[in-house]
Amino acid sequence: MNLTKFNQFVKVGVICSLPLFSLPSQALKVSNIAQQTAEYAVNTYSQAMVDSLAKLVQYNTVATKGIPSDQNPTHIAFKKELQQQALSLGLDYQDDGYIVIIGLGNSKERVGIITHGDIQPANPDKWVKSPFELDTTSEPGKLIGRGTEDDKGPIATALYAMKAIKDEGIPLNKRLELYVYMAEESDWQPLIDYVKTHELPQTNITIDAEYPVVTAEKGYGTLKIAFNKLQKQTFDTYIKHFEGGYFGSQIPEDAKAVIENADINLLEKLMKKAQSYQGVNFDFTLKDNQLTITALGKSAHSSKPQEGVNAIPYLADLLADHRWPNNGAGTLVNFINDNIGLGLEGKKFGEIAYHDDFMGPMTVSPTVIKQHKDSLELNINIRRPKGKTATQLRAEITQAIASWKLQYLAELTELDHQIGDPFVQSDAPHIDTLLSVFTHFTGISNAQPISIGGGTNSRLFPGAVAFGPSMPGEKYTGHSEHEFITKKQFDLNLKMYTAAMVELAK
Repeated sequence: MNLTKFNQFVKVGVICSLPLFSLPSQALKVSNIAQQTAEYAVNTYSQAMVDSLAKLVQYNTVATKGIPSDQNPTHIAFKKELQQQALSLGLDYQDDGYIVIIGLGNSKERVGIITHGDIQPANPDKWVKSPFELDTTSEPGKLIGRGTEDDKGPIATALYAMKAIKDEGIPLNKRLELYVYMAEESDWQPLIDYVKTHELPQTNITIDAEYPVVTAEKGYGTLKIAFNKLQKQTFDTYIKHFEGGYFGSQIPEDAKAVIENADINLLEKLMKKAQSYQGVNFDFTLKDNQLTITALGKSAHSSKPQEGVNAIPYLADLLADHRWPNNGAGTLVNFINDNIGLGLEGKKFGEIAYHDDFMGPMTVSPTVIKQHKDSLELNINIRRPKGKTATQLRAEITQAIASWKLQYLAELTELDHQIGDPFVQSDAPHIDTLLSVFTHFTGISNAQPISIGGGTNSRLFPGAVAFGPSMPGEKYTGHSEHEFITKKQFDLNLKMYTAAMVELAK
Protein backbone atom coordinates (compact mmCIF):
# COMPACT_ATOMS: atom_id res chain seq x y z
CA MET A 1 0.00 0.00 0.00
CA ASN A 2 1.03 3.61 -0.47
CA LEU A 3 1.05 5.04 3.06
CA THR A 4 1.17 8.46 4.63
CA LYS A 5 3.26 9.18 7.70
CA PHE A 6 0.27 8.23 9.83
CA ASN A 7 -0.11 4.87 8.12
CA GLN A 8 2.85 3.24 9.80
CA PHE A 9 0.38 0.91 11.44
CA VAL A 10 -1.26 -1.12 8.76
CA LYS A 11 -1.84 -4.77 8.53
CA VAL A 12 -1.43 -8.28 9.61
CA GLY A 13 0.45 -11.56 10.05
CA VAL A 14 1.04 -13.90 12.95
CA ILE A 15 4.64 -13.84 14.10
CA CYS A 16 4.53 -15.76 17.36
CA SER A 17 2.00 -16.94 19.87
CA LEU A 18 3.54 -16.60 23.28
CA PRO A 19 0.91 -15.55 25.83
CA LEU A 20 0.58 -11.90 26.72
CA PHE A 21 -2.60 -12.54 28.70
CA SER A 22 -3.45 -15.87 30.28
CA LEU A 23 -6.85 -17.50 30.56
CA PRO A 24 -8.33 -18.04 34.01
CA SER A 25 -8.02 -21.57 35.30
CA GLN A 26 -11.75 -22.07 34.65
CA ALA A 27 -12.31 -20.73 31.12
CA LEU A 28 -15.49 -18.78 30.47
CA LYS A 29 -18.26 -20.70 28.74
CA VAL A 30 -20.28 -19.50 25.79
CA SER A 31 -23.88 -18.92 26.82
CA ASN A 32 -26.74 -20.91 25.33
CA ILE A 33 -28.26 -17.77 23.84
CA ALA A 34 -24.98 -16.93 22.06
CA GLN A 35 -24.68 -20.49 20.76
CA GLN A 36 -28.28 -20.60 19.55
CA THR A 37 -28.09 -17.19 17.87
CA ALA A 38 -24.85 -18.16 16.10
CA GLU A 39 -26.44 -21.34 14.74
CA TYR A 40 -29.53 -19.38 13.67
CA ALA A 41 -27.33 -16.86 11.83
CA VAL A 42 -25.59 -19.51 9.72
CA ASN A 43 -28.71 -21.57 9.08
CA THR A 44 -30.66 -18.50 7.98
CA TYR A 45 -28.21 -16.12 6.36
CA SER A 46 -25.27 -18.07 4.94
CA GLN A 47 -26.23 -17.44 1.32
CA ALA A 48 -27.47 -13.90 1.96
CA MET A 49 -24.04 -13.10 3.40
CA VAL A 50 -22.39 -14.32 0.18
CA ASP A 51 -24.80 -12.21 -1.87
CA SER A 52 -23.94 -9.18 0.26
CA LEU A 53 -20.23 -9.74 -0.29
CA ALA A 54 -20.74 -10.09 -4.05
CA LYS A 55 -22.31 -6.64 -4.15
CA LEU A 56 -19.56 -5.07 -2.02
CA VAL A 57 -16.71 -6.60 -4.06
CA GLN A 58 -18.02 -4.93 -7.24
CA TYR A 59 -16.74 -1.54 -6.08
CA ASN A 60 -13.07 -0.79 -6.72
CA THR A 61 -12.62 1.21 -3.53
CA VAL A 62 -8.87 1.70 -3.87
CA ALA A 63 -7.63 5.18 -2.94
CA THR A 64 -7.34 7.64 -5.82
CA LYS A 65 -4.48 10.13 -5.51
CA GLY A 66 -5.73 13.67 -5.13
CA ILE A 67 -9.34 12.67 -4.44
CA PRO A 68 -10.39 12.41 -0.78
CA SER A 69 -12.50 9.38 0.06
CA ASP A 70 -15.55 11.48 0.91
CA GLN A 71 -15.37 12.98 -2.62
CA ASN A 72 -14.50 9.78 -4.46
CA PRO A 73 -17.47 8.68 -6.64
CA THR A 74 -16.71 4.98 -6.23
CA HIS A 75 -16.39 5.31 -2.45
CA ILE A 76 -19.65 7.25 -2.33
CA ALA A 77 -21.38 4.57 -4.40
CA PHE A 78 -19.98 1.84 -2.12
CA LYS A 79 -21.36 3.65 0.92
CA LYS A 80 -24.74 3.90 -0.80
CA GLU A 81 -24.68 0.14 -1.21
CA LEU A 82 -23.80 -0.24 2.46
CA GLN A 83 -26.65 2.06 3.40
CA GLN A 84 -29.14 0.10 1.32
CA GLN A 85 -28.01 -3.19 2.83
CA ALA A 86 -28.02 -1.89 6.41
CA LEU A 87 -31.47 -0.32 6.18
CA SER A 88 -32.93 -3.39 4.51
CA LEU A 89 -31.70 -5.44 7.51
CA GLY A 90 -33.35 -3.07 9.97
CA LEU A 91 -30.09 -1.51 11.14
CA ASP A 92 -29.47 2.21 11.48
CA TYR A 93 -26.93 4.00 9.30
CA GLN A 94 -24.83 7.13 9.73
CA ASP A 95 -22.40 8.58 7.17
CA ASP A 96 -19.67 10.76 8.65
CA GLY A 97 -17.68 11.15 5.43
CA TYR A 98 -14.65 8.97 5.85
CA ILE A 99 -16.49 6.79 8.36
CA VAL A 100 -19.78 4.92 8.21
CA ILE A 101 -21.44 3.67 11.40
CA ILE A 102 -24.08 0.92 11.20
CA GLY A 103 -25.83 0.30 14.49
CA LEU A 104 -28.23 -1.87 16.44
CA GLY A 105 -29.68 -0.82 19.80
CA ASN A 106 -30.01 2.38 21.79
CA SER A 107 -27.91 1.95 24.93
CA LYS A 108 -25.32 4.55 25.92
CA GLU A 109 -22.90 1.71 26.54
CA ARG A 110 -21.57 0.52 23.17
CA VAL A 111 -19.54 -2.23 21.53
CA GLY A 112 -17.55 -1.14 18.48
CA ILE A 113 -16.75 -3.52 15.63
CA ILE A 114 -14.04 -1.90 13.52
CA THR A 115 -13.56 -2.61 9.80
CA HIS A 116 -12.63 -0.79 6.61
CA GLY A 117 -14.22 -0.59 3.17
CA ASP A 118 -11.24 0.51 1.09
CA ILE A 119 -8.93 -1.98 -0.61
CA GLN A 120 -5.45 -2.35 -2.05
CA PRO A 121 -4.86 -2.25 -5.82
CA ALA A 122 -5.35 -5.41 -7.84
CA ASN A 123 -3.79 -6.37 -11.15
CA PRO A 124 -6.66 -7.82 -13.25
CA ASP A 125 -4.21 -9.78 -15.39
CA LYS A 126 -3.35 -11.90 -12.35
CA TRP A 127 -6.91 -13.09 -11.70
CA VAL A 128 -8.94 -15.84 -13.40
CA LYS A 129 -11.93 -13.52 -13.31
CA SER A 130 -12.11 -9.83 -12.50
CA PRO A 131 -10.94 -9.04 -8.95
CA PHE A 132 -14.13 -6.99 -8.71
CA GLU A 133 -16.44 -9.91 -9.41
CA LEU A 134 -17.01 -12.45 -6.64
CA ASP A 135 -15.70 -15.68 -8.14
CA THR A 136 -17.42 -18.69 -6.61
CA THR A 137 -16.74 -21.21 -9.39
CA SER A 138 -13.06 -21.16 -10.38
CA GLU A 139 -12.04 -22.94 -7.18
CA PRO A 140 -15.05 -24.59 -5.55
CA GLY A 141 -15.31 -23.79 -1.87
CA LYS A 142 -13.50 -20.46 -2.21
CA LEU A 143 -14.94 -16.94 -2.50
CA ILE A 144 -12.34 -15.12 -4.61
CA GLY A 145 -12.11 -11.36 -5.10
CA ARG A 146 -10.40 -8.23 -3.86
CA GLY A 147 -11.63 -7.51 -0.34
CA THR A 148 -13.04 -10.95 0.41
CA GLU A 149 -10.68 -11.33 3.35
CA ASP A 150 -9.61 -7.69 3.76
CA ASP A 151 -12.16 -6.29 4.66
CA LYS A 152 -15.42 -6.56 2.74
CA GLY A 153 -15.94 -10.15 3.82
CA PRO A 154 -15.85 -9.17 7.50
CA ILE A 155 -18.27 -6.29 6.80
CA ALA A 156 -20.82 -8.67 5.27
CA THR A 157 -20.33 -11.07 8.19
CA ALA A 158 -20.88 -8.34 10.77
CA LEU A 159 -24.05 -7.14 9.03
CA TYR A 160 -25.67 -10.56 9.20
CA ALA A 161 -24.46 -11.21 12.73
CA MET A 162 -26.30 -8.05 13.76
CA LYS A 163 -29.33 -9.05 11.69
CA ALA A 164 -29.50 -12.44 13.44
CA ILE A 165 -29.30 -10.78 16.86
CA LYS A 166 -32.10 -8.42 15.84
CA ASP A 167 -34.24 -11.28 14.55
CA GLU A 168 -33.90 -13.20 17.80
CA GLY A 169 -34.95 -10.16 19.82
CA ILE A 170 -32.02 -10.47 22.20
CA PRO A 171 -32.13 -7.65 24.78
CA LEU A 172 -28.90 -5.68 24.46
CA ASN A 173 -27.34 -3.85 27.39
CA LYS A 174 -24.88 -2.32 24.93
CA ARG A 175 -25.48 -0.88 21.49
CA LEU A 176 -23.63 -2.59 18.64
CA GLU A 177 -21.84 -0.26 16.22
CA LEU A 178 -20.07 -1.39 13.04
CA TYR A 179 -17.46 1.19 12.02
CA VAL A 180 -16.44 1.14 8.34
CA TYR A 181 -13.47 3.42 7.67
CA MET A 182 -12.80 4.28 4.03
CA ALA A 183 -9.06 5.08 4.03
CA GLU A 184 -7.39 2.43 6.19
CA GLU A 185 -5.13 1.36 3.34
CA SER A 186 -4.00 4.84 2.40
CA ASP A 187 -4.44 7.55 5.05
CA TRP A 188 -5.13 7.20 8.75
CA GLN A 189 -5.16 10.94 9.45
CA PRO A 190 -8.93 11.46 8.99
CA LEU A 191 -9.58 8.65 11.46
CA ILE A 192 -7.03 10.06 13.89
CA ASP A 193 -8.84 13.40 13.70
CA TYR A 194 -12.23 11.71 14.09
CA VAL A 195 -11.42 9.82 17.28
CA LYS A 196 -10.18 13.05 18.88
CA THR A 197 -13.57 14.71 18.51
CA HIS A 198 -16.04 11.84 18.95
CA GLU A 199 -17.03 9.70 21.88
CA LEU A 200 -16.03 6.16 21.01
CA PRO A 201 -17.50 2.84 22.17
CA GLN A 202 -16.22 1.61 25.51
CA THR A 203 -15.58 -1.95 24.25
CA ASN A 204 -13.99 -2.50 20.84
CA ILE A 205 -12.82 -5.24 18.53
CA THR A 206 -11.37 -5.02 15.02
CA ILE A 207 -12.23 -7.77 12.57
CA ASP A 208 -9.31 -7.06 10.27
CA ALA A 209 -6.62 -9.47 11.42
CA GLU A 210 -6.41 -13.00 12.80
CA TYR A 211 -7.66 -15.30 15.52
CA PRO A 212 -7.55 -16.10 18.38
CA VAL A 213 -7.06 -12.52 19.69
CA VAL A 214 -4.42 -10.02 18.63
CA THR A 215 -2.95 -7.95 21.46
CA ALA A 216 0.30 -6.73 19.88
CA GLU A 217 1.10 -5.27 16.47
CA LYS A 218 4.40 -4.39 14.87
CA GLY A 219 5.04 -0.88 13.62
CA TYR A 220 4.87 -0.29 9.86
CA GLY A 221 7.81 1.47 8.24
CA THR A 222 9.28 2.33 4.85
CA LEU A 223 12.98 2.88 4.20
CA LYS A 224 13.62 4.95 1.08
CA ILE A 225 16.85 5.11 -0.91
CA ALA A 226 17.38 6.80 -4.27
CA PHE A 227 20.04 5.43 -6.63
CA ASN A 228 21.21 8.10 -9.06
CA LYS A 229 21.11 7.17 -12.74
CA LEU A 230 24.49 7.58 -14.44
CA GLN A 231 25.04 7.16 -18.16
CA LYS A 232 28.19 5.13 -18.77
CA GLN A 233 29.79 4.72 -22.18
CA THR A 234 31.14 1.21 -21.97
CA PHE A 235 31.42 -2.03 -23.88
CA ASP A 236 31.28 -3.94 -20.60
CA THR A 237 28.17 -5.76 -19.49
CA TYR A 238 25.92 -3.60 -17.32
CA ILE A 239 22.36 -3.50 -15.96
CA LYS A 240 20.41 -0.92 -17.93
CA HIS A 241 17.08 -1.30 -16.14
CA PHE A 242 15.68 -2.95 -13.02
CA GLU A 243 12.08 -2.83 -11.85
CA GLY A 244 9.73 -4.62 -9.47
CA GLY A 245 6.90 -4.24 -6.99
CA TYR A 246 3.36 -2.93 -7.08
CA PHE A 247 2.65 -1.38 -3.68
CA GLY A 248 4.34 -1.18 -0.30
CA SER A 249 2.33 -3.66 1.70
CA GLN A 250 2.59 -6.45 -0.87
CA ILE A 251 5.49 -8.85 -1.29
CA PRO A 252 6.06 -8.43 -5.04
CA GLU A 253 5.86 -11.43 -7.31
CA ASP A 254 7.18 -9.65 -10.40
CA ALA A 255 10.60 -8.16 -11.20
CA LYS A 256 12.48 -7.42 -14.40
CA ALA A 257 16.08 -6.66 -15.38
CA VAL A 258 17.54 -5.54 -18.70
CA ILE A 259 21.25 -6.21 -19.24
CA GLU A 260 23.23 -4.55 -22.05
CA ASN A 261 26.27 -5.99 -23.85
CA ALA A 262 25.22 -9.49 -22.86
CA ASP A 263 26.19 -12.64 -24.76
CA ILE A 264 25.28 -16.29 -24.96
CA ASN A 265 27.83 -17.21 -22.29
CA LEU A 266 26.16 -14.94 -19.72
CA LEU A 267 22.74 -16.25 -20.71
CA GLU A 268 23.79 -19.87 -20.27
CA LYS A 269 25.42 -19.13 -16.92
CA LEU A 270 22.33 -17.39 -15.57
CA MET A 271 19.96 -20.04 -16.91
CA LYS A 272 21.95 -22.73 -15.17
CA LYS A 273 21.93 -20.80 -11.88
CA ALA A 274 18.19 -20.18 -12.21
CA GLN A 275 17.56 -23.92 -11.96
CA SER A 276 18.83 -23.90 -8.36
CA TYR A 277 15.96 -21.76 -7.03
CA GLN A 278 12.66 -23.02 -5.69
CA GLY A 279 9.40 -21.07 -5.71
CA VAL A 280 10.53 -18.54 -8.34
CA ASN A 281 10.59 -18.83 -12.12
CA PHE A 282 12.80 -16.89 -14.52
CA ASP A 283 12.25 -16.10 -18.17
CA PHE A 284 15.14 -15.08 -20.44
CA THR A 285 15.18 -13.26 -23.79
CA LEU A 286 18.47 -12.42 -25.57
CA LYS A 287 18.19 -10.12 -28.56
CA ASP A 288 20.97 -8.02 -30.15
CA ASN A 289 23.18 -8.30 -27.05
CA GLN A 290 20.34 -7.16 -24.80
CA LEU A 291 19.27 -9.72 -22.20
CA THR A 292 15.86 -9.29 -20.56
CA ILE A 293 15.13 -11.37 -17.47
CA THR A 294 11.80 -11.52 -15.72
CA ALA A 295 11.21 -13.17 -12.34
CA LEU A 296 7.89 -14.52 -11.11
CA GLY A 297 7.58 -15.25 -7.40
CA LYS A 298 4.48 -15.22 -5.23
CA SER A 299 2.70 -12.22 -3.77
CA ALA A 300 1.77 -12.00 -0.10
CA HIS A 301 0.99 -9.42 2.55
CA SER A 302 4.25 -7.70 3.44
CA SER A 303 3.57 -8.25 7.15
CA LYS A 304 4.02 -11.97 6.39
CA PRO A 305 6.96 -12.07 3.97
CA GLN A 306 7.58 -15.73 4.75
CA GLU A 307 4.34 -16.57 2.94
CA GLY A 308 5.47 -15.05 -0.35
CA VAL A 309 8.42 -15.29 -2.71
CA ASN A 310 9.86 -11.82 -3.26
CA ALA A 311 10.84 -11.47 -6.92
CA ILE A 312 13.03 -8.41 -6.33
CA PRO A 313 15.77 -9.95 -4.12
CA TYR A 314 15.58 -13.26 -6.00
CA LEU A 315 16.27 -11.56 -9.31
CA ALA A 316 19.06 -9.54 -7.69
CA ASP A 317 20.50 -12.75 -6.24
CA LEU A 318 20.46 -14.38 -9.67
CA LEU A 319 22.75 -11.53 -10.77
CA ALA A 320 24.91 -11.58 -7.64
CA ASP A 321 27.91 -13.38 -9.16
CA HIS A 322 28.85 -10.17 -10.96
CA ARG A 323 29.80 -6.82 -9.38
CA TRP A 324 27.82 -4.41 -11.48
CA PRO A 325 28.89 -0.91 -12.55
CA ASN A 326 27.42 1.85 -10.36
CA ASN A 327 25.08 3.34 -12.93
CA GLY A 328 21.83 3.35 -10.92
CA ALA A 329 20.27 -0.01 -11.71
CA GLY A 330 23.57 -1.79 -11.09
CA THR A 331 24.07 0.11 -7.84
CA LEU A 332 20.62 -0.91 -6.67
CA VAL A 333 21.24 -4.59 -7.42
CA ASN A 334 24.59 -4.48 -5.62
CA PHE A 335 22.95 -2.80 -2.62
CA ILE A 336 20.18 -5.37 -2.38
CA ASN A 337 22.62 -8.26 -2.56
CA ASP A 338 25.01 -6.75 0.00
CA ASN A 339 22.46 -5.50 2.53
CA ILE A 340 19.28 -7.57 2.16
CA GLY A 341 19.88 -10.78 0.24
CA LEU A 342 17.26 -13.52 0.48
CA GLY A 343 16.82 -13.17 4.25
CA LEU A 344 13.71 -11.63 5.79
CA GLU A 345 15.09 -10.04 8.97
CA GLY A 346 17.72 -7.53 7.82
CA LYS A 347 20.63 -9.49 9.30
CA LYS A 348 22.98 -8.26 6.53
CA PHE A 349 21.85 -4.63 6.95
CA GLY A 350 24.40 -3.28 9.42
CA GLU A 351 23.19 -3.64 13.00
CA ILE A 352 19.47 -3.05 12.41
CA ALA A 353 18.20 -6.61 13.01
CA TYR A 354 16.55 -7.37 16.35
CA HIS A 355 13.94 -9.61 17.96
CA ASP A 356 11.30 -9.46 20.69
CA ASP A 357 10.34 -12.63 22.57
CA PHE A 358 6.58 -12.09 22.08
CA MET A 359 6.39 -9.99 18.92
CA GLY A 360 9.13 -11.80 17.00
CA PRO A 361 11.79 -10.35 14.68
CA MET A 362 11.73 -7.20 12.65
CA THR A 363 11.14 -8.07 9.00
CA VAL A 364 12.84 -6.24 6.15
CA SER A 365 11.42 -6.60 2.62
CA PRO A 366 12.10 -4.63 -0.57
CA THR A 367 8.63 -4.08 -1.98
CA VAL A 368 8.66 -1.32 -4.61
CA ILE A 369 11.18 0.16 -7.04
CA LYS A 370 9.94 3.52 -8.30
CA GLN A 371 11.22 4.79 -11.63
CA HIS A 372 12.11 8.49 -11.61
CA LYS A 373 13.75 10.58 -14.33
CA ASP A 374 17.14 10.76 -12.64
CA SER A 375 16.98 7.97 -10.09
CA LEU A 376 15.58 4.64 -8.99
CA GLU A 377 13.86 4.76 -5.62
CA LEU A 378 13.95 1.59 -3.55
CA ASN A 379 11.24 1.26 -0.90
CA ILE A 380 11.97 -1.29 1.81
CA ASN A 381 9.08 -2.33 4.03
CA ILE A 382 9.91 -2.96 7.68
CA ARG A 383 7.71 -4.35 10.46
CA ARG A 384 9.30 -3.53 13.79
CA PRO A 385 8.54 -5.01 17.22
CA LYS A 386 9.23 -3.36 20.53
CA GLY A 387 12.82 -3.51 21.74
CA LYS A 388 14.49 -0.57 20.00
CA THR A 389 13.58 3.08 19.89
CA ALA A 390 12.87 4.67 16.54
CA THR A 391 15.83 6.98 17.13
CA GLN A 392 18.21 4.06 17.62
CA LEU A 393 16.87 2.19 14.61
CA ARG A 394 17.06 5.26 12.38
CA ALA A 395 20.68 5.86 13.41
CA GLU A 396 21.59 2.24 12.64
CA ILE A 397 19.91 2.44 9.23
CA THR A 398 21.73 5.65 8.38
CA GLN A 399 25.06 4.22 9.51
CA ALA A 400 24.63 1.07 7.43
CA ILE A 401 23.74 3.03 4.29
CA ALA A 402 26.55 5.56 4.79
CA SER A 403 29.16 2.84 5.34
CA TRP A 404 28.12 0.97 2.21
CA LYS A 405 28.02 4.19 0.17
CA LEU A 406 31.54 5.10 1.25
CA GLN A 407 32.93 1.61 0.74
CA TYR A 408 31.71 1.37 -2.86
CA LEU A 409 31.68 5.10 -3.77
CA ALA A 410 28.05 4.66 -4.69
CA GLU A 411 25.83 7.42 -6.06
CA LEU A 412 22.83 7.15 -3.78
CA THR A 413 20.76 9.36 -1.51
CA GLU A 414 19.12 8.35 1.75
CA LEU A 415 15.58 9.72 1.65
CA ASP A 416 13.23 10.38 4.56
CA HIS A 417 12.30 7.10 6.22
CA GLN A 418 8.95 6.31 7.85
CA ILE A 419 9.35 4.34 11.07
CA GLY A 420 6.12 3.51 12.86
CA ASP A 421 5.79 2.44 16.47
CA PRO A 422 4.75 -1.02 17.64
CA PHE A 423 1.57 -1.34 19.68
CA VAL A 424 0.77 -3.53 22.68
CA GLN A 425 -2.73 -3.66 24.18
CA SER A 426 -2.60 -3.99 27.96
CA ASP A 427 -6.15 -3.04 28.94
CA ALA A 428 -8.83 -5.17 27.28
CA PRO A 429 -11.04 -7.02 29.81
CA HIS A 430 -13.04 -8.72 27.04
CA ILE A 431 -10.08 -10.84 25.86
CA ASP A 432 -11.18 -13.90 27.86
CA THR A 433 -14.67 -13.70 26.36
CA LEU A 434 -13.28 -13.66 22.83
CA LEU A 435 -10.90 -16.53 23.54
CA SER A 436 -13.80 -18.56 24.93
CA VAL A 437 -15.87 -17.92 21.80
CA PHE A 438 -12.95 -18.96 19.63
CA THR A 439 -12.32 -22.16 21.60
CA HIS A 440 -16.01 -23.08 21.67
CA PHE A 441 -16.53 -22.86 17.92
CA THR A 442 -13.15 -24.14 16.71
CA GLY A 443 -12.36 -26.79 19.30
CA ILE A 444 -8.85 -25.34 19.60
CA SER A 445 -8.03 -25.47 23.31
CA ASN A 446 -5.57 -23.34 25.26
CA ALA A 447 -5.94 -20.47 22.80
CA GLN A 448 -3.77 -17.50 23.71
CA PRO A 449 -3.38 -13.93 22.44
CA ILE A 450 -0.91 -13.41 19.61
CA SER A 451 1.22 -10.73 18.01
CA ILE A 452 0.94 -9.80 14.33
CA GLY A 453 3.35 -8.32 11.84
CA GLY A 454 1.45 -5.14 11.12
CA GLY A 455 -1.23 -2.98 12.59
CA THR A 456 -4.97 -2.49 12.60
CA ASN A 457 -7.17 0.39 13.69
CA SER A 458 -7.25 -1.28 17.12
CA ARG A 459 -4.62 1.15 18.34
CA LEU A 460 -6.98 4.09 17.83
CA PHE A 461 -9.98 2.70 19.75
CA PRO A 462 -10.20 2.28 23.54
CA GLY A 463 -9.15 -1.17 24.72
CA ALA A 464 -9.49 -2.64 21.24
CA VAL A 465 -8.10 -6.01 20.20
CA ALA A 466 -8.39 -7.81 16.87
CA PHE A 467 -10.56 -10.90 16.46
CA GLY A 468 -10.23 -12.65 13.08
CA PRO A 469 -11.22 -13.13 10.33
CA SER A 470 -8.24 -15.39 9.49
CA MET A 471 -7.45 -18.64 11.26
CA PRO A 472 -4.08 -19.27 12.87
CA GLY A 473 -1.80 -21.38 10.72
CA GLU A 474 -3.60 -20.47 7.50
CA LYS A 475 -2.04 -18.26 4.86
CA TYR A 476 -3.41 -14.73 4.82
CA THR A 477 -4.45 -13.81 1.28
CA GLY A 478 -5.33 -10.12 1.70
CA HIS A 479 -3.13 -7.87 -0.50
CA SER A 480 -2.17 -10.84 -2.68
CA GLU A 481 -3.25 -11.35 -6.27
CA HIS A 482 -5.24 -14.39 -5.17
CA GLU A 483 -7.34 -13.04 -2.32
CA PHE A 484 -10.11 -15.31 -1.10
CA ILE A 485 -11.97 -16.60 1.89
CA THR A 486 -13.31 -20.15 2.00
CA LYS A 487 -17.05 -20.61 2.32
CA LYS A 488 -16.40 -22.80 5.36
CA GLN A 489 -14.42 -20.04 7.07
CA PHE A 490 -17.00 -17.43 6.06
CA ASP A 491 -19.70 -19.41 7.88
CA LEU A 492 -17.47 -20.06 10.88
CA ASN A 493 -16.75 -16.33 11.13
CA LEU A 494 -20.48 -15.63 11.10
CA LYS A 495 -20.93 -17.99 14.04
CA MET A 496 -18.05 -16.51 16.03
CA TYR A 497 -18.89 -12.87 15.32
CA THR A 498 -22.54 -13.42 16.19
CA ALA A 499 -21.66 -15.16 19.45
CA ALA A 500 -19.03 -12.56 20.34
CA MET A 501 -21.48 -9.69 19.78
CA VAL A 502 -24.09 -11.40 21.93
CA GLU A 503 -21.65 -12.08 24.75
CA LEU A 504 -20.20 -8.55 24.69
CA ALA A 505 -23.51 -6.69 24.36
CA LYS A 506 -26.17 -8.70 26.22
